[in-house]
Amino acid sequence: MRRVYLDHSATTPVDPEVAKLMMTYYTEKYGNPSSVHSFGRDAKAALENARESVAKLLGAQPTEITFTSGGTEADNLAIFGVTEAQSKKGKHIITSAVEHHGVLEACEFLEKNGYELTIVPVDEEGLVAVEDVAKAIRPDTILITIMHANNEVGTIQPIAEIGKLARDKGIVFHVDAVQSFGKIPIDVVAMNVDLMTVSSHKIYGPKGVGALYIRKGIRIIPRIYGGGQEKKRRSGTENTPGIIGFGKACELAAQRMEEEAVREAKLRDKLLRGIVEKIDYVKLNGPQGGEKRLPGNLNVSIQFIEGEALLLSLDMMGIAASSGSACTSGSLDPSHVLLAMGLSHEIAHGSLRFSFGAQNTEEDVDYVLEQLPKIVERLRMMSPLYDQAKHSQCSRAKAQ
Repeated sequence: MRRVYLDHSATTPVDPEVAKLMMTYYTEKYGNPSSVHSFGRDAKAALENARESVAKLLGAQPTEITFTSGGTEADNLAIFGVTEAQSKKGKHIITSAVEHHGVLEACEFLEKNGYELTIVPVDEEGLVAVEDVAKAIRPDTILITIMHANNEVGTIQPIAEIGKLARDKGIVFHVDAVQSFGKIPIDVVAMNVDLMTVSSHKIYGPKGVGALYIRKGIRIIPRIYGGGQEKKRRSGTENTPGIIGFGKACELAAQRMEEEAVREAKLRDKLLRGIVEKIDYVKLNGPQGGEKRLPGNLNVSIQFIEGEALLLSLDMMGIAASSGSACTSGSLDPSHVLLAMGLSHEIAHGSLRFSFGAQNTEEDVDYVLEQLPKIVERLRMMSPLYDQAKHSQCSRAKAQ
């Protein structure tokens, strides 16, 4: 049976070049970067080279990069670190309704502990309006946190415009760029960003490694204390092999990003065309134009079927997809992103996210288009809602 992995927004395989380099720092160059002997110095030099690679992909300076255990920790360091540092100035935070839970739940925790939170809405494409952010700003606003690109529907937000607004008002601006980093160009200076979260395992690097860009001059309070690593912003012995793998993944992303974005967008568009041609009652979720969406992202709702049933059936045929964020895939609740975009619970429950990566081919798309319509037909045969929809359609046709 053919196996097709279309869940790269959840995680990616480690690139062989990355894995090979990492192994060297597990078995040969295993020194602690804080040690002064040659083993430690070798590890420290490699770690700093990785820092440069991450910074280069962001348009930042290496000194502005702090390594973490992943995107969630980086989000938490940014949000808690800034709000604690700025608490005397104010206690108001602005975020959007479609943020990753690493941001939303951190903000909601602060709201329960004396801070005030404004959640700005999105339109039917999942887009935040700069005007809504402007209206939400108050004299005591200390942090705006808006993601660069959505993990479920791929919507790319107007970050530079929101960043300028925040900069003009003297408000710290944090961006979760876990999904966009290494996939589309990023320049933190041009985008007016103060803090940016990125992650390794979304770009063919290892899991358990991420980073937070902290613009020079931005003060944050650490969340972890101890040995003073990472300029005392994040204590703890660095995950040297992981960080070095992350750096290598950044180098490869810089080389391949432009060509890969074009290739993945073509595969995405081919899959969308095939689904629309072969299956009725399908809704494209998110931006209707491909330029507003991450190149490898496709999110559709197939009506009258539960997304979970679709996923399990696809998995039985060797096809891996998602019904939303991997972090909440165990939940029976519909996607908070799709609900925020105005979808009904019924339609949101039938959502599928396909996310493309480097190893995907046109043959993969052909296989999905061969299997998915058969799965939909079988599941809809058991759906009374689909029978009602067909009956209603026939009645309207006769009336005309």
